[in-house]
Amino acid sequence: MDLTYSPEEEEFRAGLREWLAKVLPTLPPKPSPDDWPARRAYDLGWQRTLYDAGYAHVHWDASPTVRLIFLEETEKAGAPYVGANFVGLLHAGPTIAAEGTAEQRARWLPPVLRGEEVWCQGFSEPDAGSDLAALRTRAYRDGDDYVITGSKIWTSHAEVADWCELLVRTDPSAPKHRGISWLAMPMDAPGVTVRPLRTLAGSTEFAEVFLDEVRVPVAHRVGEENDGWRVTMVTLSFERGTAFVGEVVACRRVLGEVAEEARANGRWDDAGVRRRLGRLNAEFRTLWRLTQWNVSAAESSGGVPGVGGSVFKLRYSRARQELYDAAAEVLGPEGVDLGRAWVLDRLSSLSYTIAAGTSEIQRNIVGERILGLPKGWAGGA
Repeated sequence: MDLTYSPEEEEFRAGLREWLAKVLPTLPPKPSPDDWPARRAYDLGWQRTLYDAGYAHVHWDASPTVRLIFLEETEKAGAPYVGANFVGLLHAGPTIAAEGTAEQRARWLPPVLRGEEVWCQGFSEPDAGSDLAALRTRAYRDGDDYVITGSKIWTSHAEVADWCELLVRTDPSAPKHRGISWLAMPMDAPGVTVRPLRTLAGSTEFAEVFLDEVRVPVAHRVGEENDGWRVTMVTLSFERGTAFVGEVVACRRVLGEVAEEARANGRWDDAGVRRRLGRLNAEFRTLWRLTQWNVSAAESSGGVPGVGGSVFKLRYSRARQELYDAAAEVLGPEGVDLGRAWVLDRLSSLSYTIAAGTSEIQRNIVGERILGLPKGWAGGA
């Protein structure tokens, strides 16, 4: 596959760099990490800035390669991350763009691009663990509505969300992968209760969501009834495909900063430290090339990332943890002086082998869908 950039793509990169250099110094200071209403306003304000400048369309209407360039350059420039808007922009939005009706796309996509509405993800459940298809939240038809009862957990940004991409069981008698539907649920609907969860880092970007006979119009179903598992695989392909692009760039920047600190504090004289940082440099360079390969593959298959995203997610999750382990070794106890953001990144790195599909799930996908191994094969272990 061609991993080079065309003249038109490089022209887009140059124009984006010039625009970022002008606009970033004019942004207001970031709000406190604990002030979620303020963070929502800040994140949506940045999205509106992108929209007004003509860059908001990049997430869905541009080619995967242009989207890759956009994510790379905004991260390199230190632009705000999508933040509270990440489910809408990187998960629900692309899914609706790929699977929704014309009416659904017209209703839900423009407000996300304009920075007017926030989405959260209602997939995981307390009793399902990593087995997403074991979900038990029930939805039955009542006229033109579904009536939903159940609960969700680890619901990202539920406390500030307007909509939820929700998985429900619409046919309890069907095999567990076939009785699921994908719904768009308004978070202000009667019967929705949100209870924030405090993480190891002390933040509350996740929540439990309890659903007590919540009514959602049938017209809010994306895809056919009981075809939600297939639609969910589209969502997860975006989550594991291009959603981490900016983070790879950020990790490469962090690695460079750690190497500079090692030279300054004398740890560079340790051959073991140099080898460790050198291997991580090779690791993230390889992950970046894998990202380019996945984007190129998506471009040739209609824009939806494939199972290569699971290969990337599997290795990236561990590499990020190894990066922050190495950083802690180089920086020592003084590393906490770098500020709360650094500490939060260090703690959050621990979650990456679980978030967006556990490493065990990714290994199953790689084994079954890429290597062609039978389900349950243990390799003689």
